[in-house]
Amino acid sequence: MTKKIKWSSMYLWFIFLVMYLPIGYLIFYSFNAGGDMTSFTGFTWEHYVNLFQDQRLMRIVMDTFILALLSASIATFIGTFGAIFIFYIKGYGLKQTILSLNNILLVTPDVMIGASFLILFSTLLPIKLGFWSVLCAHIAFSIPIVVLMVLPQLAEINQNMITAAQDLGANSLQILKHILLPNLTKGIISGIFMAFTFSLDDFAVTFFVTGNGFSTIAVEVYSRARTGISLEINALSTIMFIISILLVLGHYYIQLTERKLDKKKGV
Repeated sequence: MTKKIKWSSMYLWFIFLVMYLPIGYLIFYSFNAGGDMTSFTGFTWEHYVNLFQDQRLMRIVMDTFILALLSASIATFIGTFGAIFIFYIKGYGLKQTILSLNNILLVTPDVMIGASFLILFSTLLPIKLGFWSVLCAHIAFSIPIVVLMVLPQLAEINQNMITAAQDLGANSLQILKHILLPNLTKGIISGIFMAFTFSLDDFAVTFFVTGNGFSTIAVEVYSRARTGISLEINALSTIMFIISILLVLGHYYIQLTERKLDKKKGV
């Protein structure tokens, strides 16, 4: 038993090493006084200073975060009500069909989704490729994620509360406001965090539907990498990695706080 635990721990550490060693390498050389990633010549903040002085890159960073916030918010709104609709469908076959269609979007290759949206915006919908086309695409692929985050929370709700509220004369809006939404808070928060993260680092779909005059961090990093890696990109990647860690910690803190509140309430 001890050997099994030891080998499993070693395997786990090996996986973490493979995953995080390249990130650590990238972060390490973001402080390199030299202009490449071949040898470390000294510590400097120069690349971070250059990063913040690059107005075009800063505008792209702002656009990316605005895009992620908007798409995550809209997708969470639509996905939450979509999950409620799916959960309360009476026909088992219809419910499973809609759930399957939702899940298919999660396993569909991003390249296929991106190409599909490109065809849609180029031929069927009069939307110019740029911010709005990227926003629509990000909302579309984020909705299924939110649905999957919210559905388990719906299953945990005591349906007797809804029945009792209806018996007392509560209408659908009151049930939604006072019973459903408060009990779906965990799923909604998880959904918006996931949607925000997926939008923030998406490349494949964005690459197909972005146009001249608009770009995101992922597309810009790819474009710059083709002409040679700049240590400004290392600095930007380091900041994005730190932001990702803060988002994860924030999500964990929110969940921990909610669990403590549930324990106090005796849930």
